[in-house]
Amino acid sequence: MYPRLEIDINKLKHNASVLSKKCKEKGIETAVVTKVYCAFPEVVKYLKDSGIKYIADSRIKNLKKLRDINISKILIRIPMITEVEEVVKYADISLNSEFEVIKKLDEKARILNEKHKIALMVDLGDLREGYFKEEELFKVVEKVLKLKNIELIGLGTNLTCYGAVIPSKENLGRLCSLAKEIENKFNIKLSFISGGNSSSLHLLDKGEMPEKVTNLRLGEAIALGRETAFGEVIEGTYQDVFKLVCEIIELKEKPSIPIGEIGVDAFGNKPYYEDRGIRKRAIVGIGKQDINVDGVIPMDTKIDILGASSDHLILDVTDSDKEYKVGDKIEFNLEYGGLMAASTSEYVAKVFKYGDEKELAYNV
Repeated sequence: MYPRLEIDINKLKHNASVLSKKCKEKGIETAVVTKVYCAFPEVVKYLKDSGIKYIADSRIKNLKKLRDINISKILIRIPMITEVEEVVKYADISLNSEFEVIKKLDEKARILNEKHKIALMVDLGDLREGYFKEEELFKVVEKVLKLKNIELIGLGTNLTCYGAVIPSKENLGRLCSLAKEIENKFNIKLSFISGGNSSSLHLLDKGEMPEKVTNLRLGEAIALGRETAFGEVIEGTYQDVFKLVCEIIELKEKPSIPIGEIGVDAFGNKPYYEDRGIRKRAIVGIGKQDINVDGVIPMDTKIDILGASSDHLILDVTDSDKEYKVGDKIEFNLEYGGLMAASTSEYVAKVFKYGDEKELAYNV
């Protein structure tokens, strides 16, 4: 069935093992962030014995799917008040930045006779979630420590995702300094200091990761084999764990400029076209409703993506060395946004590959 997303389980597990080992050498535990491939249980169950300590996801719905997999789970998006019961049931740890939500978690944990662990998020300048003012953070710590069914285990931060602020020895050092100050002020021990995501990995290579950081939340680094501060490939990892495969549904020679007055396309954009004469154009059966077109890259480097509508991706195959025909398959590498969209789309079949035996499992 096409289009389909092929996932090489062994390569993904290899990447997780490489990153877990890299972090453990510096005393850091790894949380694998599974949201980019929707936490498919068929995938996650093979990751849990690759040296990682946690599975992390931003959707409680995804963690719920993983309830039978025996590994600690972290909810990395701030919980909604309306979902606190499920957070207590399906997440061992949640990241928080609002005391009103934490109180509700405590109330629900008491009813369920559970002890729920939390880390407080600190905004180090990326201006996404977290406490920005130190005095506010300390006041919340004081209040949280009075709750009977909440266990404060540490602090966390997020960088690069919104403000594109790159993690540094200085900003993560501030996170660690705050943790030390909290430990001294309240006479407690914080075991979980989460120093961000895949963009923090470059600090390991430079020897600049603060010693008090005990956790990194790694998604793209494991899925695509790249750190995200500078987009560098991580040595020893695979970049082709995921592959999008589409089928050619039309193949014709046509002009490179539409004929007639140009208005706006179906998405309200006015396109620009370059006159390259008559070109051989292939249409594959996938479109903007299925994927993020900007996040897919043809493996055949002599194919150009011309554009897309809701249901069609239009390619220029004129310069390719292969003589394509209708029904042939074209393969694409995926960037993070392309992978996320393809994983989420119900119109893209999911094919899980488990090694040399070529065993396939379908999730449509």
